[in-house]
Amino acid sequence: MEFSIETVRLTKAFGAIRAVAELDLRVQPGEIYGLLGPNGSGKTTLMRLLVGLAKADSGEARVLGRRMPDRGLLADVGYMTQAEALYADLTAHENVLFFAALSGVKTASWIGEALELVGLQARANDLVGSLSGGLRRRVSLACALVHRPRLLILDEPTVGVDPQLRVAFWEHFRRLADGGVTLVISSHVMDEAGRCDRLGFMREGRLIAEGSPEQLRQRSGTMDLEQAFLKFAEADHAA
Repeated sequence: MEFSIETVRLTKAFGAIRAVAELDLRVQPGEIYGLLGPNGSGKTTLMRLLVGLAKADSGEARVLGRRMPDRGLLADVGYMTQAEALYADLTAHENVLFFAALSGVKTASWIGEALELVGLQARANDLVGSLSGGLRRRVSLACALVHRPRLLILDEPTVGVDPQLRVAFWEHFRRLADGGVTLVISSHVMDEAGRCDRLGFMREGRLIAEGSPEQLRQRSGTMDLEQAFLKFAEADHAA
């Protein structure tokens, strides 16, 4: 099987701090893989390595069968950053249109569909600079989805989003996965973690546990994923 993502001893350091430390990871096509861990655990750095925005110090990352970084994968990968990478003096529609053009989208209806998915039809012509933080998160997600990528990497996509829209997002994520799209999603929201097919618990740049939500709960002997993470982190610290 060709994995959508495969890393081998992937390592990235910033001075004395190893943000990603000899990390081995495999994500299958059509899988929703969740990354959980505290701030500073390496989730965002790992995502930046996977999309080619950072270069590893050692090891290897392969995405859709190609070694990263590789600009040729631009049209096949969607990436939503933790901090919005939007143009404040453009409207929501113009931002989505711009990112669609970068990825070679020539189907005009895709822009409208992306805005509809995130519930922004009525605000499509508003300047992004005038939108609230939650609405800007919606624009960012539309920009990541508009070119219908084979792989979606989403860094805390539902921060600041109301509960009803969060549910709608996850229903769409599941439809995408059922259609063969691979998703890697970081989150601090435990009910969202339970919606993933598999989870990777990260601490100090390493995966300290991996498995389905049910497997992780069973192995830790706990009833919820937050307690499961604490159990694995305690065992990792002791080791």
